[in-house]
Amino acid sequence: MMRLTKLVVWLSLFVALGFGVWLYNYAKSPLHLTPEAQEITIKPKSTLKSIAEQLVEQHVITQAWPFVALGRVLHKEPYLQAGEYTLNKNITPYQLLLSLNHGKATQGSMTFIEGKTFKQMRDKLIKNDAVKSTIQDLSDAEVMHLVGDGEPHAEGLFFPDTFYFDRNTADIVLLKRSYESMKTKLAAAWANRAPNLPYKDSYQALIMASIVEKETGKASERPTIAGVFLNRLRIGMRLQTDPTVIYGMGDKYDGNIRKKDLETDTIYNTYTRNGLPPTPIAMPGLASIEAALHPEKTKALYFVGKGDGSHEFTNSLVEHNRAVAKYQLKQSTKKMSKK
Repeated sequence: MMRLTKLVVWLSLFVALGFGVWLYNYAKSPLHLTPEAQEITIKPKSTLKSIAEQLVEQHVITQAWPFVALGRVLHKEPYLQAGEYTLNKNITPYQLLLSLNHGKATQGSMTFIEGKTFKQMRDKLIKNDAVKSTIQDLSDAEVMHLVGDGEPHAEGLFFPDTFYFDRNTADIVLLKRSYESMKTKLAAAWANRAPNLPYKDSYQALIMASIVEKETGKASERPTIAGVFLNRLRIGMRLQTDPTVIYGMGDKYDGNIRKKDLETDTIYNTYTRNGLPPTPIAMPGLASIEAALHPEKTKALYFVGKGDGSHEFTNSLVEHNRAVAKYQLKQSTKKMSKK
């Protein structure tokens, strides 16, 4: 029995060694692509296995499993990046894996995220080394002029999405693409809006969408949030929404909002001023735009956070005060227990 065990161990070692030698030779062997240079595309959010399958489909490798094995042995799976790549004729599987690992793509990518401000959008463009910077010294109004819009306020006019582009593309080109995308999507949504909404135009709907975007990250609650704010508008009640106050504070906001901040008047303070703020306060996504244009029919006028990302909706101030006491007391108790 002892001899058999030793034999199995030795055979396992020889198999492992043989596989290691084979994988090493595979990793270092040129792929001999035709033509001399080949363009390939790796889709966003691809796993190592799906990348290997895409390489087979694009006639870069003949089988997926050796490339998957190489990636796993070298622990590269979590770091591979999407994009478009130009491969030279004699690239090896190992060199290809490194290119995908380091993101040496012929194209760059930029993701503008829902809920971010135009200032954050500009900062992200500056930090992307694939983008040619041309607007860093321009005002927002000057940027909007280059984009092709006479509106001096850029906030909310750009659609949050992932854009792919040739490296060294100018930032203004990407902004134009994002702007045109928002213009098209907003026009289509406005054309299909629910009847009897209290907006003068699609720009006011965009302002509301930006507030909805900042008030909740829970997709199912967006139409209800929009319904609450529209109820307030219809009866002349102030919106009283913290994100607008925070936006009006600008660089003075330090992560906390206090009673004095709610009482300090700015053109964006919906605690001190009636109606909508003058501009959007962030980039709304399509779901928030749809919510603003197809709000839930509700009698609710108030909502309070439950502490888990969701909200309690109520119809009267008395009910609201009870909900505030309930959930704020619960959150305070949790904080005390952690101390």
